[in-house]
Amino acid sequence: MAFKIEYMEMAIEEAKKGIGAVNPNPLVGAVIVKDDRVIAKGYHARYGDLHAERAAFAALKESAEGAEMYVTLEPCCHYGKQPPCVEAIVEHKISKVYVGSDDPNEKVSGKGYRYLREHGVEVKTHVLKEKCDSINEIFFHYITTKTPYVLMKYAMTMDGKIASYTGKSQWISNEKSRERVQELRNKYSGIMVGVNTVLFDNPMLTCRIENGNNPVRIVCDTNLRIPTDCKLVETAKDVPLIVVTSDKFAAGNQNNNISENISGNISDKISLLKEKNVEIVFVRQKGEYIDIKEAMRVLGAKGIDSILLEGGGALNYSCIEADVVNEVQVFVAPKMLGGKEAKTPVSGTGFENPDLASRFSLQSIEQIDEDVLITYRK
Repeated sequence: MAFKIEYMEMAIEEAKKGIGAVNPNPLVGAVIVKDDRVIAKGYHARYGDLHAERAAFAALKESAEGAEMYVTLEPCCHYGKQPPCVEAIVEHKISKVYVGSDDPNEKVSGKGYRYLREHGVEVKTHVLKEKCDSINEIFFHYITTKTPYVLMKYAMTMDGKIASYTGKSQWISNEKSRERVQELRNKYSGIMVGVNTVLFDNPMLTCRIENGNNPVRIVCDTNLRIPTDCKLVETAKDVPLIVVTSDKFAAGNQNNNISENISGNISDKISLLKEKNVEIVFVRQKGEYIDIKEAMRVLGAKGIDSILLEGGGALNYSCIEADVVNEVQVFVAPKMLGGKEAKTPVSGTGFENPDLASRFSLQSIEQIDEDVLITYRK
């Protein structure tokens, strides 16, 4: 059979169907071709469900013996929530497998290829590798660092304001730009804001795409100021909410300098939040705020592989200073707000001089009606 790029492109489109539903697993698509005919397709549809290869085999209407398979990621060779895909490939007597991306997971990394070759299956690697890699940037980062891939997103005016001097920010960007943000909420497993955003805006932070996936809402709240009657808390039984706060409030903390009266109030507040299904995470405090790096390690250990950062200037600066931001998407609206008290995307103390600034590389510039979306990556 003749190799055709279009079959791998088809597998990539299959993989994308799992966006938002497979985290922290990778997006994977598979296409089975026999006599230059596509006889089955499959993708990893939801975390814990069939992997792409087995989903494709389940869709077969005829024997796959002698057929070729196009798969976007190295087939797995270990037992997890699903059995190894390499075994299914051999059992169905696939003659050749074309693969896009290598799997950096130490349980797989090269072992899937070796198993197939040892069992007589020809393997061709790195087919459309760049395109296949691009759909799994989150997975590759998470599986190798055990911390979430962090995307900082904000909308600002031409003069760099995210809100007016009165604090009003609805709406800076246009409707189509806001639709793109909803797509990000559907894709990322977590969405993070600071407590000031909760106090000022009282947001829901849910995905407003029909049948979309709601991210886990995460609030960084060093001094536990979150109102117990805000929308996030009131909906925590339906959409998960994590409040990350200082370990000075943790029971048994010997360094707790909180007075007995305040400590009692905090204890009652923690109990009430937990009753409302809010998960409280305690991390050490670094200066004025919680240690963002430690927070990311803790959240990663909970299986949160990606975070959409929709915070205000203080949280954005904390994340930049801690060097946890992997990507920045800036929606620039053709407006001027002015005002020395108007809010900017990144505030905090700031860096001493431009030489010390956190640097990113420009990836793309896209026009969305009259807005401009600029994407940068580390």
